Amino acid sequence: MIVTEDVGTVQREAWAAKRLPPVEQVRPGVWSIPVPMPNNPLRYVLSYALALDDGLALIDLGMDTEESWQALVDGVARTGHHITDVRYAAITHLHPDHFGLAPRLRGTTGAAIAMHAAEATALGHFTADDIAADVEAWRVDLTELGAPDEVVEAPRFELVRFPAGESADVVLSGGDRLDLPGWNIEAVWTPGHTPGHLAFLDRDHDLLFSGDHMLPRISPNISSGPGELENPLHRYLLSLHATTALPDCEVLPAHEYRFRGVTDRARQLMAHHDERLDEIRSAVDAHPESTAWDVTTRITWSRPIDVMSPRLLRLAVRETQAHLIVLADRGDIRSDSGVPARWSLVRTDTKEN
Repeated sequence: MIVTEDVGTVQREAWAAKRLPPVEQVRPGVWSIPVPMPNNPLRYVLSYALALDDGLALIDLGMDTEESWQALVDGVARTGHHITDVRYAAITHLHPDHFGLAPRLRGTTGAAIAMHAAEATALGHFTADDIAADVEAWRVDLTELGAPDEVVEAPRFELVRFPAGESADVVLSGGDRLDLPGWNIEAVWTPGHTPGHLAFLDRDHDLLFSGDHMLPRISPNISSGPGELENPLHRYLLSLHATTALPDCEVLPAHEYRFRGVTDRARQLMAHHDERLDEIRSAVDAHPESTAWDVTTRITWSRPIDVMSPRLLRLAVRETQAHLIVLADRGDIRSDSGVPARWSLVRTDTKEN
């Protein structure tokens, strides 16, 4: 049975119960398909299927695991289609839980893969030497943040990349329309979580497919680092501000559950980061010459920092650094440019001089 509901009630209940929600018909010709994410606290990514005259289009896909692939295949079957009916897949961003199954989907179905140019470039085929150089750049960067060895050396999730000689079939920019007959869907560039993150606005059906740009319960990780935006939090806040100008429609996020209230949620997220900036500024004020890691250990998190895995700690320190960059850009703090860099408050009398 396909579930039809009002604004994510069944999805919210499933999230609270820590179980997988059902395949759901959101609108005529639009389905939500949960795809499990093994060993991840977010538990699943929501792939969205759109009916075409000759098959289906998908928005986001899931991780490159057999369990995720089978869930996507089964979910597509629940819509009355076969996986080989998929003609097109629009990817919100490059993270493995969104892009991971794209090469397998294209190899199985011939579906066109669409994404922003910044994501397509980052997912290009790299040599082993290129990947080793990238790993080293991240190791050096974490050392400069003052992270301990177990965080610096922790294994990371590698991006799933296009095979040699292949890339995205469709490169999208903000404002582009998806080439989906019968649909009027616009790509909305929302950089911050990644440089080329896209949301997809369906004005005709009053829907915003938000990817990770806007989730109902948590703020997406906004990280500094090699290959990321120079000032990612600033760009994310600008993206949220721009989001308030979109129609106040129903939001179909990539995780958790769907909800209504684009403007209200964007303002909540902006307020959250304002509070976070204040907290980090106070931590630097109380402990001058702190590294980004020092600050990370002194501020509040949704779970105790001493139970976080090294991978989660790496995300935490990079998110702290993103906030420090904004505060430095505003002239509130400054670093000594050492290794590791140490941050101190810029006093009012120093600013005036």
